[in-house]
Amino acid sequence: MIEIHEADPTSDALRPLIDAHFAHGEAAGPAESNHTMDAKALASVGIRFWAMFDDGQPVGCGALKSLPDGTVEVKSVHIVSHARGRGLARQMMNHLTSEARIQGAAALVLETGADHLPEYEAARKLYERLGYSYCEPIFGYDADPNSAFMRLALEPRK
Repeated sequence: MIEIHEADPTSDALRPLIDAHFAHGEAAGPAESNHTMDAKALASVGIRFWAMFDDGQPVGCGALKSLPDGTVEVKSVHIVSHARGRGLARQMMNHLTSEARIQGAAALVLETGADHLPEYEAARKLYERLGYSYCEPIFGYDADPNSAFMRLALEPRK
């Protein structure tokens, strides 16, 4: 059974998950284009972090970072390799979208690897299917040939 709840990214139980996410970011592109957050950064003020569990075992994570322009940045969405292909990333993204709506965010934004980085192809396709569109660099980022920026406008719930 899949459960998602807020968690402490610095906890020992989540260390292998966070380490795998960080290693993926380090290996996927040049260091100057890597915006992967480590556990300490994910525990910072202004960031909310969720872990996904399958029968009590951590299998994924995701975070939201509030930005001063009224948007919320999606950070650190990661599913462990042995659990991929089951729609868990979509489930995490849907959870993050719901949480951003509750926060009253105008939009969700994100940075991911550009189209010449095959390690990010599945992520880009998922974001496209979820309705994200490509945009200019988001708050806090500069243009980077190794980065793709995406945005999903959030309509207020009635």
